[in-house]
Amino acid sequence: MTDSPHDALREDPDIGPLVAAHGELTLDPAEDLFQRLVVSICRQQVSMASAAATRDRLFEAVEVTPAGVRAADDQLLRDAGLSRQKTRYVNAVAEAFEDHGYSLDYFADMDDDGVREALTAITGVGDWTADMQLLFSLGREDVFPVGDLGVRKGFETVVGGGYDRSEMVEYAQRWAPYRSYATLYLWRAEEDIAESVTEVRDD
Repeated sequence: MTDSPHDALREDPDIGPLVAAHGELTLDPAEDLFQRLVVSICRQQVSMASAAATRDRLFEAVEVTPAGVRAADDQLLRDAGLSRQKTRYVNAVAEAFEDHGYSLDYFADMDDDGVREALTAITGVGDWTADMQLLFSLGREDVFPVGDLGVRKGFETVVGGGYDRSEMVEYAQRWAPYRSYATLYLWRAEEDIAESVTEVRDD
């Protein structure tokens, strides 16, 4: 019988103590890919508090669906707290979803690289944002978002410093095929990181 992610990671000297400390963390994938992607865009390069405030205002101001965003005046999106650039990004995401019929079902049978390729073709969606969708929208079990600052901070806390990103990716191979779960524990290696992850995951 195959080990569960938590059973496998309990045996790892780096992650095992975090499993013992924090219990069995789960991915809890979102029900709405478009809304999750918009939330990730809100989070790009701003503080957690600012992202949460913008998210709340945006969800109150417009129907956060592809059609709802496309129908909204740009000034309404700006008034909700989106920058000019992020207003362009959420419109680009809405257009791509309408044009291609993107949804959780659309990507369900696509491999991780295929999902990344499709999402990063959208203006404003980079590798980090695509990885957040793999983790928190699609619930993929073997994602290691080395571009995330929290992951790098957690890795340094748990494993040690002196690793560049490619070396971190190579090191993380030992956590495959459950690198997403290892990521959840790395985020919780320090309290401030855990608070940031709550904002990533909240609807």
